[in-house]
Amino acid sequence: MLSIILGWVTASTVLFSSPDPKSQKQEVFTVSLKSEESAVVDKLKSQGFIRNAWGFNLALTIKGKHNKIESGGYYLIKNQSAWQVADKLTTTPDMKWVVIPEGLRKEEIGEILAKTFSWSDEELNKWDITYTAMKFDYIEGVYFPDTYLIPTNENGLDVAKRMIRHFDEKFALYLPQFAKQNIIWTTGLRLASIVQREAAGKSDMPLIAGILWNRLFKEMKLEIDATVQYARGKTDTGWWTPIKASDITEIDSPYNTYKYKGLPPHPISNPGINAIEAVLNPAETDCLYYLHDSNRQIHCAMTYKEHVENIEKYLMN
Repeated sequence: MLSIILGWVTASTVLFSSPDPKSQKQEVFTVSLKSEESAVVDKLKSQGFIRNAWGFNLALTIKGKHNKIESGGYYLIKNQSAWQVADKLTTTPDMKWVVIPEGLRKEEIGEILAKTFSWSDEELNKWDITYTAMKFDYIEGVYFPDTYLIPTNENGLDVAKRMIRHFDEKFALYLPQFAKQNIIWTTGLRLASIVQREAAGKSDMPLIAGILWNRLFKEMKLEIDATVQYARGKTDTGWWTPIKASDITEIDSPYNTYKYKGLPPHPISNPGINAIEAVLNPAETDCLYYLHDSNRQIHCAMTYKEHVENIEKYLMN
């Protein structure tokens, strides 16, 4: 009997005990998006958070919590047993992944954050009109699209600062290039935000940037639908619902580039690196107009007459 007990104690120590009983250091263990559970367990073992992968899986199974590890970040200490680690990893993560696509306006980003972190309407409203409006040049366009791992206890102001810091780090690489071309960074960012919204993909961006630069140099109105969409705001079908003719005539806003020359006062979206690079390296073109056909292929024209012909050819069939 004693040998059985000793054997069980030894097995329990090997399978379930903490890897480092003296450790007091809290560390972040990350579970990547779409991770397989086997990969998570292997990572726990390789990073020293569990002693034995089989024992940890057994702990999960016994607790009836198998296959319920969410992606995110968890605060763990290596003095925890496999049972404690299993408990921790089957509760709500301490940090959550947030994926911000390119080309969203800040209100859309706020909606993603509010859903992820269960913000109140008041906190979402503060994101929209307070946290993201504390500096004139940081009202829009600087909430960099990327994948973030954000603590669940972080408020909207902290998240805004986090995204701005990330933007500053990314954009810093391009500041010398803007300076070399004598382009104010805010001008470049405003143009990039339009390119981001107007392009069907990365390959379109240099051509669209070239056309927009041409229009600006000729002091023509940009006449961009996306800027009117931004001015109009959210509709019953979303933020970027196609505009109507009445929107062009009735919306009196500096963002209405059908009415006012030049760029809008702020970016209209939060662009990615490809759009920023397109503004710095536009395609050389004589075109002043462009459109996308039903297959999202771009067609440009040097004159308005050619543009009308393209409309009839690609959009009227």
